[in-house]
This record gives sequence, structure tokens and C-alpha cells, in this order.
Amino acid sequence: MDELSKPSRRAFLRGSAAAAAGTVAGAAVAQTPDPLITELQDWASYTGAGVDETPYGMPIQYESHVVRRNVEWLTASPISSINFTPIHALDGTITPQGCAFERHHSGAIELRKEDYRLMINGLVDRPLVFTYEDIERFPRENHVYFCECAANTGMEWAGAQLNGAQFTHGMIHNMEYTGVPLRALLQEAGADISSDKWVYVEGADASSNGRSIPMEKALDDVLVAFKANGEALRMEHGYPVRLVVPGWEGNMWVKWLRRIEVTDAAVESREETSKYTDVYEDGTARKWTWVMDAKSVITSPSPQMPITHGTGPLVISGLAWSGHGQITRVDVSKDGGITWEKARLGKQGDSKALTRFYLDTEWDGAPMLLQSRAMDETGYVQPTKDQLREQRGENAVYHNNCIQTWYVNVEGVAENVEVS
Repeated sequence: MDELSKPSRRAFLRGSAAAAAGTVAGAAVAQTPDPLITELQDWASYTGAGVDETPYGMPIQYESHVVRRNVEWLTASPISSINFTPIHALDGTITPQGCAFERHHSGAIELRKEDYRLMINGLVDRPLVFTYEDIERFPRENHVYFCECAANTGMEWAGAQLNGAQFTHGMIHNMEYTGVPLRALLQEAGADISSDKWVYVEGADASSNGRSIPMEKALDDVLVAFKANGEALRMEHGYPVRLVVPGWEGNMWVKWLRRIEVTDAAVESREETSKYTDVYEDGTARKWTWVMDAKSVITSPSPQMPITHGTGPLVISGLAWSGHGQITRVDVSKDGGITWEKARLGKQGDSKALTRFYLDTEWDGAPMLLQSRAMDETGYVQPTKDQLREQRGENAVYHNNCIQTWYVNVEGVAENVEVS
């Protein structure tokens, strides 16, 4: 059959729906009028909510399950802990702020715009202190970037642990940030921007979370951001001002940004020595592992998104991203990596942003071992678990970007399994 004479997917879907009605429900049932079509429903019989019912719009009650979740046993206290984005229940690429994961080291703080101050000191001609209003007066930019915790997927190093894409890969969000390039504030202070210099960035919360950033990165694409998805940052995301460090691990995206110090060398803070380094089998540590390598995950079907419609047309969907730039290709396997099919990429946005992928396929009811494999513009290919373990062993916590596997049984239920 040539390409032009093949039935369209739309025609196939119509045929499948008709067949399902006849074979599953039975001919008599299929001919029975559907009261949801033929009868007047309550929602069409009376007036609905007025325009002032919810001054700030909230999700409808039927989507109340689409929320962030934590895993209580992961940390000793929710004050210094993390919750997870419900990536399995979202589509497209933009993460609503209310669903975007949180990571705190001493809890989210309330800080008024009027009380906000940002100091730039160190190797500068003019030490400066900016108010929130001062920052808003600089020329601003808008960019969409992903923010991923370095510990995302960290529990999976030793094997399949957490059952759900939200829990294995949900320490990530993707939002449009509005802010001022960090280089503009450094220039205002007359900073020494020599290539061998660093900036040390610090937050205003009790943990005083601080990280060192090479000057080259600071002058490139780092933003001092005050909006996300068009509105003010949420408290849990650093209101009123946070740092955005595109493509680099989330711990460097300092929230409630209060100080930027220009230095001759890295400060070697707690968060870049005892934490956020990758420990090898022999006990040595891989340091300065800032960039989040290419990674992907199938979000549907997945443990929290089983196949409920039976056999026939199936859309396999997921997310891919890379701290090195844009995703150029994603392949999907239904047999645990034996064979691969090229997925369809959604609309491409900014570099270092999430990319949505789809594989429009058919399911015959047989078990599947679903995997996705991402490639980025540098030519980097997402590795298997075994390939990653050969390099780093199993002691690491951070930067696990291995290929994820979901086993889908004959009933369409998925679970996290180990296929290396």
C-alpha cells in the first residue's frame, strides 16, 4: 500500500471507536441513546459562577489530584526537604508555578518587596545595594528554562526504587523567567570580570545557601529573576528575587538572592564540597559537576498514568532536556532497548528548556518495556544505567541521567523496573 492510499490516523480512530462500541459494549448497548448527549444536564439548567467568584483562578475540583507530593522518608524534616512536580499529569512543557517542585534547606521564607535588598561586593569598583525597585529599572529579558535538582533520579542508582515518574524524575520544572542579566548588575558595580574570577551567590534564608559560579557563566546567561510565567515568583520559588542559572544544577539557582560577591577563587562552601559532588567507588569525588546532561523520561504511560482505554491507538508521551542546549532527537523503545523508534518532538523553545516528545503508536495488549533516549545538539546520547555505573559506580546521589524503564503489563498497568 502506498503512502497516499493508507488510511489516516483520524479515520483509524473513528473505526476503532466504532469497533470498540460494538465488541466491548455490545450492539444493543451501542445503539442505546447516551443520556449525556440526549438529555438536558444540570450544568446547562442553571447559571454558573460569576466573574468575581475566584479573584485568583484556581484549578477545578476535578483536577485536585494534580499536586506536588513529597516522600516522607527521604528526609528527616519537611523544613529541609523536597517535593515533586506531577510531571505525569501535565502536557506541553510549561510548569504551572503551583505544581513546580520545591527544594528548601531551611524552609520557604516570607520576604516583602519593600524589605528586599541585594548587595554586590568583593572585587568591584563600587560596592552597591539594590532595592527591588532598583532591579526592575534595568532592561529585562524573558527566557524559558528548566530547573532540575541535581538529586533528581538519585534514588535509582542502585536499582528501581520509586514507583512513579513524579517521584523518579519530578525534581524538575520549566518556566518562563523574567529578569535582569547578572552581567548588567556586575557592570553597574564595576566588577572585575576577568575570566579567572568567580561570583559567590548567597540567599537570605536561614540556611544561607551559597554557591560559587565561574565568571564565564555569570556573564553568559545567568538571570536575576523576579517573575515566572508572567507573574511574581511564588514564596517557595524565591519571592521576590531569585537566581536563574540555565542548564546547571538547581542548587545553584539561589532563592531569596541577597548577596553577590566577586572573588578570586571559588569559596568552597558546604554546598559545593560535602554536598553536590559525585562520589566514586574508591571514595574520591567528582567536583564542579554543574551541567545537567541530556535526560528524558516517558510520563505516559507510567506508573501513575496507566493505559485505561484498552488496545488500539496509543500516544506515548514524555519530556527530554539538556543543560548543554536543545534536544535534537528522542527515540522510544517498547521492548527494553532492543529496537527503537524515532519520536515526534513538540514545538522547540529556548535552549536549555524542556522538550515534549510523542510516539503515536498502537498497542496490541502485549506487555511492553518502555524506554526513551534523548540526544542533544552537542551529539551527547543519554546513557543506560550500566554505562553510567561503569563510569561512577553506585555511590553517587547526584546527576543520574540514565535511561528509565517502565514495565507495562497486559492490563495497561505500569511499574518501575530495572533494565540496564
